[in-house]
Amino acid sequence: MLPDCLSAEGEQRCRRLLAGATARLRARPAAAAVLVPLCSVHGVPALLYTLRSSRLAGRHKGDVSFPGGKCDPADRDVVHTALRETQEELGLAVPEEKVWGVLRPVHDREKATVVPVLAGVGPLDPQSLRPNPEEVDEVFALPLAHLLQEQNQGYTHFCHGGHFQYTLPVFLHGPHRVWGLTAVITEFTLKLLAPGVYQPRLAGPELPRG
Repeated sequence: MLPDCLSAEGEQRCRRLLAGATARLRARPAAAAVLVPLCSVHGVPALLYTLRSSRLAGRHKGDVSFPGGKCDPADRDVVHTALRETQEELGLAVPEEKVWGVLRPVHDREKATVVPVLAGVGPLDPQSLRPNPEEVDEVFALPLAHLLQEQNQGYTHFCHGGHFQYTLPVFLHGPHRVWGLTAVITEFTLKLLAPGVYQPRLAGPELPRG
């Protein structure tokens, strides 16, 4: 049974679990930060995603991602980075008190640290957002119930030189495939929000280590 992730009790449980990591990680230097927006769409708990603009430079153009980007020297910490980038990309202003905490950092192929910041953004209609067309092609939400169904979960095994290196999760059957670091962050989020319901079946390291 899916727990009530949007209840006050659910929020407080998550905040307690994240408090230690948040205190340690939020002020540490990082290359980038993303916001993981937990929202309610027509009363259904969901995560909000973006489809990166196909006009962007780099290999991540056209990928599904969470709103976020590079840390700016003027940012107070990674939480500020995630909130600033979310407003710039989506026009969505998330007050800092809506932040539940910092999830486990991930590392991209260049070994740069990306810090996920979880926030409860309340009831939301993704179609009402006005994303920056230079950065975002589309905004969509995936219900937690969809993400937690085994038939919507897959895994990609990565090899180099004919040798297995690591496995990453993939979430399928939504409007777009969720993969890469965004899928890893989604998995971290599901483990927190739905302990005992989400049962990852990864074999080997969850992601490449820096």
